[in-house]
Amino acid sequence: MSPSIYDASRPSLVTERPSARERLARQGPAYLGDAELLAAVLGTGMKGKGVLSLAEEVLSLVEPGSQPPDAKTLCSLAGMGEAKAAAISAALELGKRLYGIRERRISSPRDLHPLIAHWADRKQERFICASLNGAHELIAIRVVSIGLVNRTVVHPREVFADPIVDRACAVIVAHNHPSGRLEPSPEDMDITKRLRKAGEVIGIDLLDHLIFDADAWLSLVERGLLAPVDPD
Repeated sequence: MSPSIYDASRPSLVTERPSARERLARQGPAYLGDAELLAAVLGTGMKGKGVLSLAEEVLSLVEPGSQPPDAKTLCSLAGMGEAKAAAISAALELGKRLYGIRERRISSPRDLHPLIAHWADRKQERFICASLNGAHELIAIRVVSIGLVNRTVVHPREVFADPIVDRACAVIVAHNHPSGRLEPSPEDMDITKRLRKAGEVIGIDLLDHLIFDADAWLSLVERGLLAPVDPD
C-alpha cells in the first residue's frame, strides 16, 4: 500500500488541462471538457442552438446530482429528441457502471485531482466535498455550492450533511479558482479552519482542502497551511 500524504506532508504538483474538441482524434477524450464530451455524443444541435450550447444545457442537469437524468427529463430540453436523449442516458449509465468512483483509495491530492479536474473550467466557483471511508476509499464526490465569479459561500452544515449520511470517516474539500490564482484567500483559510473544527466535533476528519484551476492545483496540507490529521 502506497504511503498517504495525509499522514505526513509531501510536496507535489500536477498539471492537467482539457484540450479543444478538434484535438479529440489526436489526443483522446480525456483532454476534452465536459460540454465538449457531451457535444461529441450528441453530434448535432438544432437551428438557433449549436451542439455545444445544447451540451451545456444537458450538463446543467447532470452536474449537481449523483443520479443521471432520465430520458424524459433530457427530452424536455429544446433540441433534444428521443434518439439524442437515449444516447446521452445510455452513455451516462454505462460510464457509471464501468468507471464508478467508489472505493478508489485517496492517498494524496494526486489521486483526487483527476476526479475533480473537469470542474476547473467553470466560470463560477464550485465548492466540492469528497466523502471517504475509514480506509480513505472514496464514497462519493458532490458539489456543495456554486458561488459568484470569484467567491463561493459555504457553511459547515452543508459540507457535512451528505458525509454524515454516507457514514464517512473523513472528507477532502476542494474548490476551483476561475481567476487562475491558486493562492488561498483569507476566506479560504477561514472556512478550512471552521470545517476542521466542525469535523472534530462530529468525528469526521477534514484531511485536506484543494484549490485548483485549469492548469494546476494546490493542497493546503502540502503547502503547510493545514496540519495533516494524526493517524489513530
